[in-house]
Amino acid sequence: MAPSASFLIVAIDGGAAAGKSSTARALSERFHLLHSDTGSYFRALTAELLRRPIGNEIRSAAVNGAVSHFAAIPDLRTTLMHYERGQAQVARDHGFRGLVMDGRDIGSVIFPSADFRFFLYADPAERARRRAEEGQPDAVAERDRLDSSRSTAPLACPAGAISIDSTHLNLGQVVARMAAAIAERLGAA
Repeated sequence: MAPSASFLIVAIDGGAAAGKSSTARALSERFHLLHSDTGSYFRALTAELLRRPIGNEIRSAAVNGAVSHFAAIPDLRTTLMHYERGQAQVARDHGFRGLVMDGRDIGSVIFPSADFRFFLYADPAERARRRAEEGQPDAVAERDRLDSSRSTAPLACPAGAISIDSTHLNLGQVVARMAAAIAERLGAA
């Protein structure tokens, strides 16, 4: 689904714990955009597949350790890709001004023609610290390695995306940078 001047699509990609979901939530509130956290889709499916023998939560260590392996399954990615793209129509149908979606391949595969394509990155040690501070053990460097090396829709900064190093920025600073770019375009529209 192609973006239009009256309906915005904002794609935010990046590695684990780079700040994608927090930033997307803030932008969704500021600009009345539907927030679609694609990582939660993969986590929910991973949790369900892992739950069959035992129960767990989508942000658990077990899911963190397995989600990149499940996310590399081409048929699973294809199925979720159709669902993810359909979120733009859901946003339209419910009166949102647009859609902000975060994940690993949003600006490169799901919405390569998004109005805004951002790529967040940060030092792996800082991202691991952030996860630990949240009480979530997560091998962010290993997840990045797996996500970047998968054959289908690997994690990569899309050509032409606005790249932001969030290592030494707080959430407000990251949101402000993205919001400024969006507000500037909205003011010119």
